[in-house]
Amino acid sequence: MKSTRQRTAICEILDSTSQFQSAQEIFASLQQRKESVGLTTVYRVLQTLVDSDEVDALRRDDGEMMYRRCTPGQHHHHLICRSCGRTIEVEGASVERWAQDVAAKNGFSQVSHVVEIFGVCTSCRS
Repeated sequence: MKSTRQRTAICEILDSTSQFQSAQEIFASLQQRKESVGLTTVYRVLQTLVDSDEVDALRRDDGEMMYRRCTPGQHHHHLICRSCGRTIEVEGASVERWAQDVAAKNGFSQVSHVVEIFGVCTSCRS
């Protein structure tokens, strides 16, 4: 992907936190930094980053998409706090086996999946 000033600025925002952020939140952070990047450009760059597996995306209960820079080249799942958005990358060998087994039993191949587990973290419960 071509590196542009806008893409670099958006990636810097994504790299500054391990939490999921909305395009609106990223846009607000860019404005605070006095970066001249339009909201449409933010959405376009985020989609390009998702398509190239540089960023994970998930849809909140209210339908808004959230974005987060993740460990490259490593399949993982997310444990996400509903209250504060704290996100932990987790592996799930049993989930991987289950997905392959279900797919094989139903004649599917080239299987992929996404698992997001939502709950309330220890800090928010306190």
